[in-house]
Amino acid sequence: MGFFQKITSFFTGYKEIDEEFYEELEELLVMGDVGISATESIIGELKAKVREQRISEPEKCKELLKTLMKESLRSGMDEDMYGFEEGPSILLIVGVNGVGKTTTVGKLAHIFKASGKKVLLSAADTFRAAAAEQLDIWAKRAGVDMIRGKEGGDPGAVVFDSVKAAKARNTDILLCDTAGRLHNKQNLMNELKKINTIINAEYPEAKKETFVVVDGTTGQNALIQAKEFISVTDVTGIILTKMDGSAKGGIAIAIQDELDIPVKYIGTGEGIDDLKKFDPEDFVESLFK
Repeated sequence: MGFFQKITSFFTGYKEIDEEFYEELEELLVMGDVGISATESIIGELKAKVREQRISEPEKCKELLKTLMKESLRSGMDEDMYGFEEGPSILLIVGVNGVGKTTTVGKLAHIFKASGKKVLLSAADTFRAAAAEQLDIWAKRAGVDMIRGKEGGDPGAVVFDSVKAAKARNTDILLCDTAGRLHNKQNLMNELKKINTIINAEYPEAKKETFVVVDGTTGQNALIQAKEFISVTDVTGIILTKMDGSAKGGIAIAIQDELDIPVKYIGTGEGIDDLKKFDPEDFVESLFK
């Protein structure tokens, strides 16, 4: 049984709302990776609303919990969250190996191409063997062009060539797949700094976004990884992958609460269409199904 199914059955197992009820609910939320800080905040608000609205039935309390979760997720979102779609824009996609980063780049390319945008991919992950080949497969699936360099070559040179090509071809969105190294933070920091310097020098008028891709099923590890990238570069959004199950769904709330950076997309499967814009309403409702 998934975590949120446990929560749903939890509400039917109580006849009244008492301190034991709140303690068990708090424990369940922490186990579901909502995070201690966000859980304490949600439980505190829940208690206040229950008193204020004189709610005595646990089932009504469940609807209130869902509302508070939605509000928590919406708190970091703004009207210009997807302003980069209007381009010209450069999107740096960062994240450790194995989280579905290159796959996500391909899916984003598909989304933007389908909406009528001119898209170009940059294979700036020259560190991982066959990364460019993998990205090339996704470029062909999405029907977009790709710029690549030599395996083991300078990622900055690939980005430089990609930015030049994007300008020359009037590209709307340039998607850069970068290396996923965290074991040597100094190298990663230097690499991203160099890439950002190149972009700022060569295409200062382009909108720039940096998205961290994290595997939602890894729970608190996803949060730790996101923090690592935030410490070395200016992150503007989170992409949660592998969210086709609800076991660790609470991590989206923990990320929003602790990082104050919005979740912009969620990946729900392996297919090219299995990536969508993050919708707090749909997300919370799906968790409780």
